[in-house]
Amino acid sequence: MTNPLITRHPLDPADVAPRAAIRALLEPQRDKWPDWPERRASFNDLIAAISAVPNVEYEAASVGGVPGFWCRPPNARAGAALLYFHGGAYVVGTPRAHRGFVSHLASRTSTATFIPQYRLAPEHRFPAAVDDARACYRALRNELSGPIAIAGASAGGGLGLILLRLETAEAKLSGATPPAAAAVLSPWTDLSLSGESLRSRAQADVALSAQSLALAANHYLAGHDPRDPLASPLYADLAGLPPIRVHVGDDEVLLDDSVRFVERAHRAGVDAQLEIWEGMLHVFPISVGRLRAAARALDAVGVFLGQHLER
Repeated sequence: MTNPLITRHPLDPADVAPRAAIRALLEPQRDKWPDWPERRASFNDLIAAISAVPNVEYEAASVGGVPGFWCRPPNARAGAALLYFHGGAYVVGTPRAHRGFVSHLASRTSTATFIPQYRLAPEHRFPAAVDDARACYRALRNELSGPIAIAGASAGGGLGLILLRLETAEAKLSGATPPAAAAVLSPWTDLSLSGESLRSRAQADVALSAQSLALAANHYLAGHDPRDPLASPLYADLAGLPPIRVHVGDDEVLLDDSVRFVERAHRAGVDAQLEIWEGMLHVFPISVGRLRAAARALDAVGVFLGQHLER
């Protein structure tokens, strides 16, 4: 039966060869990845190698006391902003490394985009990342006259959804303008790791595993309840949220984190939709320039966010 919440994209024939090459590169590392803190340099090198969009300018800055980078495209919308949370399992990743990739979203939305360096575990445990996200968003809300949208990938996608709920609820109490919308890529929404795809996609996914995610969750939560909505947005009250779009690969262990979140959001009355890309791995849009699916997903995110960032 067709699910109206979910759009499935078949594997594009043009992506067969590059997909195979990406999998061949990752397959030898399966089950050999070091623990997350030891991955920081290699992870940043991998992300920093993504080709950037020409003419997007970068500026190191601090917003709400949180350092990060602005990505400013030509002719950016006046008074609006996109807040992007990078992935890395709450343990790795930097805005500097991600700014080339984020330039693709900034360009497609014609919106200045800030990437905060939220504090990372294990040096800074839960809820440090949430506190930094809120501080950054509130500073932007106080400084800007226009709409603010939220985006993110993997753990950053989950963090963005947590922020979306918190600030939407705060806006209802204070009368402030809530976030305009959110678009997330392969979000980690359930740190309790209860999704069936952690088992059903274990062989298909050569980038992540239940074991590696459990290590990351332990670094971040340090024994805290993984079903706390401030850690796992899947378990939050999702009623009243602004529109949400989620993109995920069909070959990733976190597939069900997206499916279950969108289904719960829809049952709560939220305009939430999911796009599943067959044959794609975790946060496949980082392969923009190599995979046609990556550009198509980013195009869709750009159209969606652009519509909600208009005054």
